[in-house]
Amino acid sequence: MVLTLNDTKRTAIAEKLADICAVQNLIIENENEFLRVCDDSEIHDRFQRMLADDKKNIGVIETVITQYGIQEQPTEKTQELVQKTQELMKGSKLSFYEKVVQHELLKHAQFMAGVVVHKAAQVVGADVEVAITPLNTFNFESRAHQEQLKGVLEVLGTRELTGHEPDQSVWARVQDAISAFSGVVGSAVTQNSNSSDMNIQEIIFADHRKVDTLFMQIEKTDDAQKIQEYFGQLYKDLSVHSEAEEQIVYPTVRPFYGNEDTQELYDEQAELKVLLEKMKAMDANAPEFKACLKQAKEMVRDHTRQEESTMFAAIGKNCSKEEQEQLGSRFKEAKKQLQIKM
Repeated sequence: MVLTLNDTKRTAIAEKLADICAVQNLIIENENEFLRVCDDSEIHDRFQRMLADDKKNIGVIETVITQYGIQEQPTEKTQELVQKTQELMKGSKLSFYEKVVQHELLKHAQFMAGVVVHKAAQVVGADVEVAITPLNTFNFESRAHQEQLKGVLEVLGTRELTGHEPDQSVWARVQDAISAFSGVVGSAVTQNSNSSDMNIQEIIFADHRKVDTLFMQIEKTDDAQKIQEYFGQLYKDLSVHSEAEEQIVYPTVRPFYGNEDTQELYDEQAELKVLLEKMKAMDANAPEFKACLKQAKEMVRDHTRQEESTMFAAIGKNCSKEEQEQLGSRFKEAKKQLQIKM
């Protein structure tokens, strides 16, 4: 099998996610500047809350990128956009009102980019949809921020044009708009979501579900090109996941999980790596490939059952909430670095 790890559709989604991340950092930079210069207590408070959401959501986006499994750089167009916007926001050519207008446009672009990624995921594969699920929170809050920014712009624009205060019912209208939007999508996400602080169990569990989905997709098709695409992602995800566990997780849990049980996890992954390398050399439509796929699926299921039952329980018993989240962050960063190397 000619193994192409990143096909063009998956790479395009990875680039879009990198663009979203770059613009999100720009948004955070803008809001910090707005807080520095804004002397209106109501508007200052709204920017403060937006900034808290946006700092959390940069973690959500980074988690999605790592779960997606392909690390890319922002496109040149996005890098140019970020640079030009930074110059405008730091300069004196634009009034405060005009700077907030540009900021609202960025929020709209972020919301649409998130929607497009979801639509693209539906076309590319179920495993992509699984990986980007946390993006729901980001999409919702980008849209809710747009409604708040419309209210901010009404206030700033009226002052700039007339020197007088606008009708203060603007804030009630903003809250009504946010509530109406929340009614549509609130069942899927909430403004209180804390997806950026996933603990190690949650991240490993998410990896396992994505791998389950990739196995399912391979089993459901006889299209050699699709099998190659899905197996390429499966190979990469399993390779990165297992290496990150061996670097970060297993050495941490060995003292309280036990040498024998921990070594069993190492040994199982070593056997799986040999099988995956063997599958790389096979024809996607060969009976041997399907037989090996079934064997790999059973090996992975046995392995994940042990991790999700006894290993997770040991982590929960022996590590504090903060330690579980720190371990998750270290594991996520290890995955990111391995993905970049691949």
